[in-house]
Amino acid sequence: MMNFKVPSRLRRLLVDSVELPQLMFPATRPQSPPPRRRVSTRPVPQQLTEVLWFGRNPGDLRMLEYVPPGIKGPMPLVVVLHGCHQNAEDFDRASGWSALARQHGFAVLYAEQKTSNNPNLCFNWFRPSMVTRDRGELGSIREMIDSSRRLHEIDDNRIFVMGLSAGGAMAAALLVTYPELFAAGAVIGGLPFGAARDAMSAMDVMHRGSTRTAEKWADLVREVSPNARSYPVVSIWHGDADDVVSFANAEASVAQWLAVRDRPQTKGRLRLFEGGERREWRDDYGNMILELVTLNDFGHGLPVGSVIEGREPANDTERFILAAAVSAPEQLVKSWGLAA
Repeated sequence: MMNFKVPSRLRRLLVDSVELPQLMFPATRPQSPPPRRRVSTRPVPQQLTEVLWFGRNPGDLRMLEYVPPGIKGPMPLVVVLHGCHQNAEDFDRASGWSALARQHGFAVLYAEQKTSNNPNLCFNWFRPSMVTRDRGELGSIREMIDSSRRLHEIDDNRIFVMGLSAGGAMAAALLVTYPELFAAGAVIGGLPFGAARDAMSAMDVMHRGSTRTAEKWADLVREVSPNARSYPVVSIWHGDADDVVSFANAEASVAQWLAVRDRPQTKGRLRLFEGGERREWRDDYGNMILELVTLNDFGHGLPVGSVIEGREPANDTERFILAAAVSAPEQLVKSWGLAA
């Protein structure tokens, strides 16, 4: 398990300033033994290409993409949002998303944060101006998606989003704000939409969760998308040993999406697997609407599959790519129907 301490300088910032963009991970290194790395025999990721102009870019983000060659007909699009202290290329190398895209024939789009927006490269999910429809960082990501749809033959009915940590919180904001745009999305080690409105409350809810009722969570969604006729399928992934973002946030995310759909939490179907459990909720027609994947003894990071022991992580991205009984990217490819 990774233990994080807030340095004295950062504690002074917490007291003296309402602006604390250095979220979502505290800046100090964990003191526990180094996490394990993935095996080197996995498919080699493909090189990402930066798109220098894709629209207004109100949030001043970078856009990178991988589009597999030789695909005939409309292809799905997966939007990937990294966590703090991470960048698109390292995240892609560690997660294998572009390798999966080449194997199965779908496009991958990465939004990347800049240090000029957040010194720790966190998406600013906790600032209302950054998660308002067509404004801020949310608006930039929407512009990227529209650019991909113009440049490539994208299947508009098969657009997905996945985010880790701060990227997971931003993925939740996208799903809430543009429910008509996405078929499904995954929030991994993230937070529900509207969990915080500034840096101070963000730090608090990360560690302790929130006491909002399910209906209060649902009201936050309804206020943003009052005319939504349907919502994407949502997948929540969280480790029960996550000491960076409390598991209470996964439970709040489940409560938010079930309440907005007027579905009871008691109707979930539990499925056990080695290393965790999956609870599924379906609509009256048997269609999946929500799942919660809980990983046992799992900390804060993206779950991936096979590992070998040893070696210090090469960078901060690898530090939060963790061994698990199931690989989130590979499982999402299957559940989203992307496997060729």
